[in-house]
Amino acid sequence: MSRFSLGKYLLPTYTVLAFVFLMIPIAYTFVFSFNDPFKNTTGWQGFTFDNWTGVCNNIDVCLAFGNSVLIATTATTVSTILGTMLAIAVTRYEFKFRSSTNLLLFLPLATPEVVMGAGLAAQFLNAGIPKGIGTVIVAHILFTLSFVVVTVKARIATLDPKLEEAGRDLYAPPIRVFTKITLPLLLPGIMAASLLAFALSFDDYIITAFNSGTEVTFPKYVFAAAVRGIPPEANVIGSAVFFFAIALVLVFQIGGAMRAKSLAKKN
Repeated sequence: MSRFSLGKYLLPTYTVLAFVFLMIPIAYTFVFSFNDPFKNTTGWQGFTFDNWTGVCNNIDVCLAFGNSVLIATTATTVSTILGTMLAIAVTRYEFKFRSSTNLLLFLPLATPEVVMGAGLAAQFLNAGIPKGIGTVIVAHILFTLSFVVVTVKARIATLDPKLEEAGRDLYAPPIRVFTKITLPLLLPGIMAASLLAFALSFDDYIITAFNSGTEVTFPKYVFAAAVRGIPPEANVIGSAVFFFAIALVLVFQIGGAMRAKSLAKKN
């Protein structure tokens, strides 16, 4: 076999193997979401749909999932708003300590989660703030904010300032230029940043464990349950979240393709 032929098949083979390797845990979770819940859950015991039709029969897993959704939704909303404003400020405007602000925004990305989680826990303790859902939300906002800023900054860098200048030349007020030109152009980056922030917040364990007190989130529940065997209801929720994420990505991709096709027809 020639060197050209070897290179031709090596990369596709490696890609397929890497994809299969990544999908094995997800496939395992999906398959075991149909495992019989009335028997030992450490191995395959039998096929049933009861886990999907009665997922909240195990009330603990649903409460933990609800806490994770509440925390991730709140943290994502706040960090997306603040992160977008910060990204616009450090990219478009000159102000004192701009370089220092950029450095501080990147520090959480390089800080180990255990350090950030322990530091935040110590601050809450010194301030006398009881740990719970609120402290986890604050911790996740600080944790995800940098990711939002970096993602939105990348989108801002691709924008053509002449589009906004054209709006101002037509005597549009600044708020109208932002809502009609800047914000729609930034929306793909903002949506990507919010999805990333939600995913990071939803599945975080280390920072949550330091700052949640007695409150249980879905990652904490799964970690504790793994000692005695993960309940099939947890696999159901994990599978549902995965398929929901895939569907959301497909919707955005199809919507973007349709908008591009519509613009091409107009031109």
